[in-house]
Amino acid sequence: MAVLVALGAFLMTLFGGWTAQRVTDRRHLVLGLAGGLMLGVVGLDLLPEAMEASGEKVFGVPQALLLFVGGFLLAHVVERLLAVRQAAHGVGADERVPQVGLTAATAMVVHSLMDGIALGAAFQVGGGMGAAVALAVISHDFADGFNTYTITSLYGNARRKAITMLVLDALAPIVGAASTLLFTLPEELLGSYLGFFGGALLYLAAAEILPEAHHEHRARSTLLCTVAGVAFIWLVVGFSGG
Repeated sequence: MAVLVALGAFLMTLFGGWTAQRVTDRRHLVLGLAGGLMLGVVGLDLLPEAMEASGEKVFGVPQALLLFVGGFLLAHVVERLLAVRQAAHGVGADERVPQVGLTAATAMVVHSLMDGIALGAAFQVGGGMGAAVALAVISHDFADGFNTYTITSLYGNARRKAITMLVLDALAPIVGAASTLLFTLPEELLGSYLGFFGGALLYLAAAEILPEAHHEHRARSTLLCTVAGVAFIWLVVGFSGG
């Protein structure tokens, strides 16, 4: 059952990526929406789940929050190191580093893989739990597909690479769900992963996606798209029962 439900996530992810491709003439709106979707996923979905699943404290601070900060810092360090490397080879500071986009998209693929694992584990617990998780996964996979294509393209990667990452992101939930037939992921490990991934995703949204959205088009419509992205994730979380 979990694998069949994951097929719905597959289609929703592709639809999200297709939508991102079709609105390239409104690039600032696409980026504004993507930033809002990412912010909403981190603040309203990933971080709360991470805190709930991995609540142990390390020297007075919850483990999930430490990994959240660690993910943010690692994303910053990786981008700076790649930027320095590009500058050493005569690449301008304003030029995007394609490797950053591919790295971020790969993280999205891993996240979708974990979504599939969570889906399979939920169906092992019971049909009701599986249905709730299925609603959450399928609903926010539109945002995952949208963001995967947008992030890959934003950093100067060819359209072919962006589509490849989109397809991998769409297939990942199916692979993850199928893998639960072989093993079960400990809840604490899942919480740690969510915290770390949330930090990296927040860095991309706050330091890269949103500034780029407002760089050439400082319009209210861009800001409204960002707010709409956050509101969409809020609705998804609410309808899926958190």
